[in-house]
Amino acid sequence: MSAVSGSDKPAGRFRRMLDRLSSSQEDLESEELREDAETAGCVRIGDCRDRQIVTVTGTLRTVTLRPRAGVPALEAELFDGSAALDVVWLGRRSIVGIEPGRRLIASGRISESRGRRVLFNPKYELRPLGRE
Repeated sequence: MSAVSGSDKPAGRFRRMLDRLSSSQEDLESEELREDAETAGCVRIGDCRDRQIVTVTGTLRTVTLRPRAGVPALEAELFDGSAALDVVWLGRRSIVGIEPGRRLIASGRISESRGRRVLFNPKYELRPLGRE
């Protein structure tokens, strides 16, 4: 006779509903972003290594103009539910469509600057607003 532990069973419908009701809005948004990254076939930011060429997706949390070495640079924080990285466009003061709350897919080589993951001048694709 074998014993089956309760943690091996898949969560039932009632359990999933209870989990959603007891989760914070931030947790729900993070879970949605992680699922979106997986369905888009992108690498999770939390799994990226330094110097790796990646394609990531997520939501822009902040967008700021912060000059680097006297050159204008548009910086945005991209969050995918697992971690965040900075996306930097050197020589740009603004880009149409790059604004907080916007979803995008970005591709490029990850590097580390000041202890944060950074993607410099990535190829990017703006994702449609709202549900597809």
